[in-house]
Amino acid sequence: MDLGLSGRVFVVTGGSSGLGLATARALAAEGARTVISSRDRGKVDRAVAELSPLAPSVGAVADLADPQAPGRLLDLAEETHGRVDGVLISVGGPPPGTAASAEDDQWRAAFESVFLGAVRCARTAAARLAEGDRGGAIGLVLSSSARSPITGLGISNGLRPGLAMVAKDLADEYGPRGVRVLGLLPGRIATDRTAELDRGRPEARERALAGIPLGRYGEPEEFGRVAAFLLSPAASYVTGTSVPVDGGALRTP
Repeated sequence: MDLGLSGRVFVVTGGSSGLGLATARALAAEGARTVISSRDRGKVDRAVAELSPLAPSVGAVADLADPQAPGRLLDLAEETHGRVDGVLISVGGPPPGTAASAEDDQWRAAFESVFLGAVRCARTAAARLAEGDRGGAIGLVLSSSARSPITGLGISNGLRPGLAMVAKDLADEYGPRGVRVLGLLPGRIATDRTAELDRGRPEARERALAGIPLGRYGEPEEFGRVAAFLLSPAASYVTGTSVPVDGGALRTP
């Protein structure tokens, strides 16, 4: 199936590792050019070196808590690749712990980076893609906690559902101008983040596996392929929804 990605350009935040890098790989494998960002220069450089043999890629150090970061990344895409067709917004997860145990400063820090940073990036990207009604796609990497709480991730449980509703609101506003906005809900994917959450808690891992009908954690590449499809012209009638990539773990349809 031709996804229609050859020659298109995507900004991928959090693109130097994990789900962001897996998506950038899938996009590049289909011929899409990328601009990837993260807060770690070394990781950015390594990711660009990996992606560039597949399709042209550049990287930038950026923190979505910085109000200027989204605009700079979109400018870089247009200056380097001549256009921008979409954005994947992937932000590192907040620290584990229950909602009651999290301190105010943890909530504030997570709100600035996980919530407000993602909202700012999405609205900036939507406005840019809507210029001249050229259209494009924006995907927000959320979590299955957008639909059902995950034990021990209280801050995520509090913020992710709100982001899913922001995506829906933006999809309504910008749909008439050809901009699609959607969420992706990864479940247990075998990333460094998941390994960190499982470390020293074998019973938690066993509980998680027991709740996944496919009986295993997903691979980052399995998420990346879904994300690349949803960002592509092949998914041109998909917007305003959140798509689980969780092996069937969510108990809601």
